[in-house]
Formats: sequence, C-alpha cells, structure tokens
Amino acid sequence: MKQWVADYLTAQRAAHDSIPIDAVAQIIEKFRAALQEDRQIFVFGNGGSAANASHFATDLGKGSSDKLGKRFRVLSLNDNVSWMTALGNDYAYEDVFVRQLMNYAKPGDLVLVMSVSGNSPNVVKAVEWANKHGVHTMALVGGKRGKLAEIAGQAIVINDTHYGRAEDAHMGICHMICYAFMENPGQER
Repeated sequence: MKQWVADYLTAQRAAHDSIPIDAVAQIIEKFRAALQEDRQIFVFGNGGSAANASHFATDLGKGSSDKLGKRFRVLSLNDNVSWMTALGNDYAYEDVFVRQLMNYAKPGDLVLVMSVSGNSPNVVKAVEWANKHGVHTMALVGGKRGKLAEIAGQAIVINDTHYGRAEDAHMGICHMICYAFMENPGQER
C-alpha cells in the first residue's frame, strides 16, 4: 500500500507540474477584467467537476470578494437542482447548462467549465452557445482533451487522464485564481 500511495503522489505531482503558468496568468487577467467591468462569471461541470465549480464559486464570490471590497458576480450553474432537473426533464440533460446561460449570459461575460473528458455533451453545448453569443469561454480539461479543448476560447489541459488527479489539478487552478485576488487585493483598486 505504501508504494501505491507513493506512486499516486508522484503521478499527482506530475499532473500539477503540467499546469501551464502562462495560461493560468491569462485566465487571472480575464477574471480581473471581468471584475473591473462588472461582468457575470458562470462556472459549471458534472460530477466531481460540479463540486469543483461550486467550491470555486464560493471561494471567488466570498473569499476573493471579501479581500477586494468589490464583489465578483459568479454563479455555479450546477447548484440549482430544481432548475437543472426541470430542464433535463422537459428538454434534455444536455440542455441543463445552455438554457440557464440563455436566461443570464450577455456578451462579454465569462464561462469557465471543467470536464476531465472534455466531451460532456451538456458542457460542450453550453460552450458552443456561449461562443456564438459573445461570451468568453475557458475550459479546464484532462489529458484526453476532448471537444472542449478545440472549441473553448482558452483551454488548459492537464496531462493526465485519471479523473481524481485531473480534478485535483483543476481545483488547484481554481485556487490560484482566487488566491491571486486574496493575496494581492491592492492590485484591484
């Protein structure tokens, strides 16, 4: 068991080491512009990525916003279960995110999606709609890349197909985004 744990940690370090620093810095700058321009930020995913989206929205909406004195307008689209189930039931599960964007999103807003496979139909459909409607799109994906890596305005690919390691790296990126504002609040005023 000790060897398995050691091997897992080695692979986890490699996944984190595959995070491109320049790409994360570019995303942070997009979030900085969104804050200054009072843009809406939408985050979402499925399964573990949904949990990461919820966590990220909390950290950005509370932690980062508290430090800045200016509030991020961030919404995790996977957190409204009654709306998601109504959309899934009345339309299709692949519509649970895109139909929420249809209600809320405006040109210039931001979408950050997380999907280890990069091929989740509901996430892909929402990004396609966002691209067509002037919403900036960013995707965090795993080593398989998937369609999201091709269609998102900016994609960060974690060089691992293991769901746990890729999701951990995605959350690491989300924490970097939030802590860039929490630990450098003077840059925003």
